[in-house]
Amino acid sequence: MTYAAPDPALDPSTAPESSSPRRGLGCALEIVETLVLTLVIYLLIHNFIAQPFQVEQPSMEPTVQDGDYVLIDKVSPRFNDYQRGDIIVFNPPQGEGDVPFIKRVIGLPGDTVELENGRVYITPPGGNPVRLIEPYVEQDGGKTEPTIPRDPNGTAKWTIPASSYFVMGDHRSVSEDSRFFGPISRSLIIGRAWLRYFPIGRIGFLNRPTYDGLPSGSPTPVPTQASGASRLGDEIPIAARLDRLLALG
Repeated sequence: MTYAAPDPALDPSTAPESSSPRRGLGCALEIVETLVLTLVIYLLIHNFIAQPFQVEQPSMEPTVQDGDYVLIDKVSPRFNDYQRGDIIVFNPPQGEGDVPFIKRVIGLPGDTVELENGRVYITPPGGNPVRLIEPYVEQDGGKTEPTIPRDPNGTAKWTIPASSYFVMGDHRSVSEDSRFFGPISRSLIIGRAWLRYFPIGRIGFLNRPTYDGLPSGSPTPVPTQASGASRLGDEIPIAARLDRLLALG
C-alpha cells in the first residue's frame, strides 16, 4: 500500500499565523482616536461655548443657593456684552482666593454707583441718579436687606472705569463683592450664568431683570478678543492643547 504525501494546504501546522493581533491593534487605535476626538470636542465646548459650575457660596441667595449647579454661557457675551442684572461667574481679583465668584452686574462702564440709606443709586454717563428696585435681594424679617458699605473705609461711591463692572451678591449682608474689592475687570469674567440644572426641583433659567430709567447695556463695544484665562481649566492655552492632542492621532 502506498501513502500520498500530506497536502501542506491542509496541514494545520503549516497554516499562516492568525491576524487577530492586527485586528486587536486596529481596535485599540480606533479607541484611542475616539477618545482623543471626544476630548477635543469637550475642550472646545468647555472653553468656548458652555461650562458647568458648582456654586460654593451663599452670597447669591435666594436667587442661587449654595450647592446649586449652573451652566455658564461663553458664547453670547462675544456678541452681546454683559448687561445690568446679569449673573456672572468670574475669577476672583488678586488676593481674594482661588474659587471663582458668582455675582450680579449692578454697574456698567461709565456708571457711578452710590449707596445711600441702604439703597443703591446708579448715575449713567450724562444722566441723573436712579434708585435701583431690586426684588431679588435677600429678605430679613420680611424686609429687604439694606445695601451698606463693607470695606474698612466705608466707601459708598464708585465710578466704573472702562471695561469694568460693579458686581454685588443678592445676599447683601454676607456677600464679598465690589463693595470690598471695587469694580472688576472684564478680563476676569468667565461667562454669564444662564441656567440652573441641579437640583432637579430648581431647574430653570436665570433671567435678567429690567430697571426702569436705566439702560440695560453699556455703549462700550464688545471686545473682539476672548477674555482672560479661566482658572477652571485654561492655564494651558487651548491652541497648545489641541496641537498636542491632534499630534497623538
